[in-house]
Amino acid sequence: MTFHPTRRAVLAGLGLAPLAAASAADAPPATILIRNVQLFDGTRSGRQPRNIRITGNRIDAVAAGDIPVPPGATLIDGAGQTLMPGLTDAHWHMAAVRGVPWMGSDDATHIAMIFKDAEFQLMRGFTTVRDTAGAIFGIKNAIDRGIMPGPRCYPSGAAISQTSGHGDPEPVGELPTALGGQPSPRQQKGMTAVANGVPEVLAATREQLKRGASQIKIMAGGGVTSDHDPIDTVQYTLEEMRAIVQAATDWDTYACAHAYTPAGVRRCLDAGVISIEHGHAIDDPTAALIAAKGAWLSIQPFENGDNLLTDEQQAKAAESLGGAGWQAGVRLAKKHGVKVAFGTDLFSRTRTSRTENAMLPRFGAIYSNAEVLRIVTSGNCELFARSGRRNPYRQAPLGVIREGAWADMLLVRGNPLDDLRLLEDYARNLLLIVKDGVIHKNLMPA
Repeated sequence: MTFHPTRRAVLAGLGLAPLAAASAADAPPATILIRNVQLFDGTRSGRQPRNIRITGNRIDAVAAGDIPVPPGATLIDGAGQTLMPGLTDAHWHMAAVRGVPWMGSDDATHIAMIFKDAEFQLMRGFTTVRDTAGAIFGIKNAIDRGIMPGPRCYPSGAAISQTSGHGDPEPVGELPTALGGQPSPRQQKGMTAVANGVPEVLAATREQLKRGASQIKIMAGGGVTSDHDPIDTVQYTLEEMRAIVQAATDWDTYACAHAYTPAGVRRCLDAGVISIEHGHAIDDPTAALIAAKGAWLSIQPFENGDNLLTDEQQAKAAESLGGAGWQAGVRLAKKHGVKVAFGTDLFSRTRTSRTENAMLPRFGAIYSNAEVLRIVTSGNCELFARSGRRNPYRQAPLGVIREGAWADMLLVRGNPLDDLRLLEDYARNLLLIVKDGVIHKNLMPA
């Protein structure tokens, strides 16, 4: 196995980041040619024999025949294996690592733990995530600059929550800011944003956009891991939620919202939310309304053991799934043609806990393997791109392998169109991992 850190990352580790930037500007872009692969491009239902050339961090040639390469290019023989876009996760929390405080930290040890987890995720084949709440702007920036390895990230910043909402972790007895209380340390550091009434939610939303949010996250219903909000509660008035959506729209982006129940989901849709996070307990009319609004259902195929929960949280989790499990909501979404995004919401993570790779094949119980792979590549990235001019990667397409797209791709042993479970054994079956034109893993012989 060979790993190829970026030159910037190596020099940054020596305290020479400015010199690295100058050297990179003077050097010609690196070229990688990947020959003899079966290409799944992220949009089709099958594979095609192709050769692919990467120059710098973009794909600049995809052809059935020979592709010219300059001297000094890196040549990789794909040996007839499957080349596909990098995997994506539409509901991730980069800071949700076991031992790190909820939604982030500014402690150096905690930050190092988050970086190690991000590297582990990239080595599992996930090259892009949408972070749906957390103080991770600095983490994202370090990854984007090549200082540390990890996936691309669409950050939401702190989720906007009402007092006693899913994003209000403060103990009972703390005076809310709306009643003259002081912002908690978590709010001051951008880990949470508790706001009530239109003026406060506008200020909280604009603060996340000021910090660099790609999209805004609203807590619109009860949550499993929070202490003060039963699952059945609907959070935020329609007026408050519309104000959040309008503030996001004014910045050419969108709002996503945490909600499980039909009542919560319907209020989100009425307010203009375009991405429902979870939604497991939706009914048939609500699924039809999601489709009619052109919104996404960003849902997680939860099963016991994915996240470690207390007995009380287990009871709330069962209620959040509507008693019928994750498949019921996904089947309703498929019935009505709802655009579904794949996300996992895995928290308190360790190297031995459940991974996205184990959860992804579950979608194969409802969708064809090709549909699942399209959802987890080009489909998720279609949703991410709704962040408009707040999209940090808008200069090129993500989730596809075609000329002009970002060079994020995996070489998979075998054919995941035949067996999604190949992606579970990522250590063995991910033969090559390329992100932003940089080779992070290569098991192919020279």
